[in-house]
Amino acid sequence: MTGFLHLIVPVSHFRLLQGIDSLTEYTFNTGVAKHRFCRVCGVKAFYVPRSNPDGVDVNVRCLDAATIESVTVEAFDDANREAATAAIAYLSGANP
Repeated sequence: MTGFLHLIVPVSHFRLLQGIDSLTEYTFNTGVAKHRFCRVCGVKAFYVPRSNPDGVDVNVRCLDAATIESVTVEAFDDANREAATAAIAYLSGANP
C-alpha cells in the first residue's frame, strides 16, 4: 500500500508548476506507463497510466491543499479490474 490517492485528469488539464528537475521516470513491462518519482524522497507524485495513456494520474496527496475545493473518493474493485478501469476511463472522459 503506497498511500497514492488517484486523480486522473486529461493531459491537457495537467500542468507541472515546479520541481521537474527533482523528478525521475520509471517504466516497466510494456513501457507505456510513465511513473514519475521524486529523486530526493521517492514519492510518486504522478504518472501516465497504461490503462489511460491520454491522462495523467495525479497523487492527490501531492497537491497543494489550498488549491483543492473538494475530493470525493470512490472505491476501486481490484477483483474486477477491467470493469473498474473502464469505469474510471469513462468518468475521466477517455471513453465517452
